[in-house]
Amino acid sequence: MLTDAHCRNAKPKDKLYRLNDFRGLYLEVKPSGVKAWRYRFTLGGKASMYALGEYPSVTLAEARERSEAARKLVKQGINPAQQRQLDRIRQAHEANNTFEVVAREWLQTKDWEDVTKNRRLDMLERVVFPAIGKMPVRDVTPAHVLDILQKTFKRGAPTVAAEARRTMSAVFEFAVATLRADGDPVWPVRKALPANKTQHKTALATGQIGKLLVDFDNHRGTFQTNYCMQLMWWTLARPSEVAEAEWSEFDLDAAIWRIPAARMKARKDHVVPLPRQAVEMLKGLQGVTGNRKHLFPGRDDRNGPMSVASLRQALNALGWGGTYSPHATRTTGSTRLNEMGYRPDAIEAQLAHADQNNVRRTYNHATYFDERKVMMQDWADHLESWKKQA
Repeated sequence: MLTDAHCRNAKPKDKLYRLNDFRGLYLEVKPSGVKAWRYRFTLGGKASMYALGEYPSVTLAEARERSEAARKLVKQGINPAQQRQLDRIRQAHEANNTFEVVAREWLQTKDWEDVTKNRRLDMLERVVFPAIGKMPVRDVTPAHVLDILQKTFKRGAPTVAAEARRTMSAVFEFAVATLRADGDPVWPVRKALPANKTQHKTALATGQIGKLLVDFDNHRGTFQTNYCMQLMWWTLARPSEVAEAEWSEFDLDAAIWRIPAARMKARKDHVVPLPRQAVEMLKGLQGVTGNRKHLFPGRDDRNGPMSVASLRQALNALGWGGTYSPHATRTTGSTRLNEMGYRPDAIEAQLAHADQNNVRRTYNHATYFDERKVMMQDWADHLESWKKQA
């Protein structure tokens, strides 16, 4: 058997020679002075030599470990040289199948509208890809997932953390189904975060509404975040419908906002009456962003819309994050308009809640717009009054 001294002191000769260790392991000394480890084995009646690396980069102890691993493969009838080539191919394949590559492929399989896909991709690009996007999807561990979820939760975005958890789990499920991952690393940490305690559907009292709107008037954030919040309250449209609104949808002379079906949850066109206050604000905003596609351009991409997350971030900054979410505007509007005596059918029509009865749905579409015009102007006037009382 060899010792490290034997290996270190072996000198090159005119011809290649080998120093025998044991069980097929040799140190090959070349005339150039290069010393290389070789493992000699026989498989299928044919003798072969397997390279294990060069000395001293690969020590004697390491060479013995590698030769033992190769010997076990030979016992199984596997050629270690061929297995190494297969491993390299697999590693190269997995390196190309990063989490980001698989996630984008998964996203394309979804039968969603482009606006929904873009919203989900935006979350991935902001929250998930910076941490694990470049990693082979098979190498992502529960620890990586937990780190993403905890950091997102701690910065005050529990809803985003929940969406990231669901999305990552779906991507890993897709990776397993396409033989690119062995399991879902989200599963072991799926309950690691506290439940989201934000009461998204709790209606605000009139005093709270006034205080919230005053706080936004005094908020030092971007003007478009404030305007977006105001337009949401004036129309009771969904946060995403307002944040992603386009100038082509508005007829300010007629005080009408036509939201196309592609941007609506029910995939039906929705016509929204604009109160006087909204028209005045939008005419002023036209001079600022009217040359853009969107009323409220994104901060980083001025050709795209602002993110709904901007509203949540502003609410957190103002101390409202634990008691109110943007979507709660609609719940509040519905509750207060019912208290003001307006018909539930008109309120539901304003909120674009589809009536399951086809006959009633046709009738509502034909008759409720004029009623909603009056209702929403009264609503906007009440909002002004509550602000003054705050």
